[in-house]
Amino acid sequence: METVFNNLVKDAKALNAAHATITEVAEIKFNEDFRELCEQNSCGSYNKNWMCPPAVGSISDLKERVLGFKQGLLFQTVHPIEDSFDWEGMLEGKVNHEKIFRKIHEYIENNYTFTAVLPLNAGPCMYCVKCAYLEGEECHFPDKAVSSVEANGIDVMALVKASGIPYKNGENTVSYVALILFKL
Repeated sequence: METVFNNLVKDAKALNAAHATITEVAEIKFNEDFRELCEQNSCGSYNKNWMCPPAVGSISDLKERVLGFKQGLLFQTVHPIEDSFDWEGMLEGKVNHEKIFRKIHEYIENNYTFTAVLPLNAGPCMYCVKCAYLEGEECHFPDKAVSSVEANGIDVMALVKASGIPYKNGENTVSYVALILFKL
């Protein structure tokens, strides 16, 4: 098992994760206040995406689903920006993070024999240009749709700190975190 964990971390870094580690689900701190931030539409995706609240489900159901796993690969990507007001650079960093996240998730699906995998990413699902939720339709790609770490009530700051990953990575950078849970 130790070899599998070491390989996961090594593979994530080879696929451009700046930081990666294995985390124990039992150590994850949950905070329902994140759902309140969702309900205040702080990211602009509330009630606009199948993988965001309210459509993604209740926080208690999501927490129960997460707690059904024992470990996960926690990783972070870091992207340069011009300054702390560089919104365009932050969005570009998010797009780059999404590409890295999808590569790592696909690599895990194709190269490991886990009995179950639950990918959680940063922010709203971006698989489709426009979410079918906005048209009142079912998700067109439920096998590719991914909810955010925060939508599941996970305290990202506490998680990265407990895992030894820096929350901030220096001036003029933006960082994004993803968690891919797995069952052996």
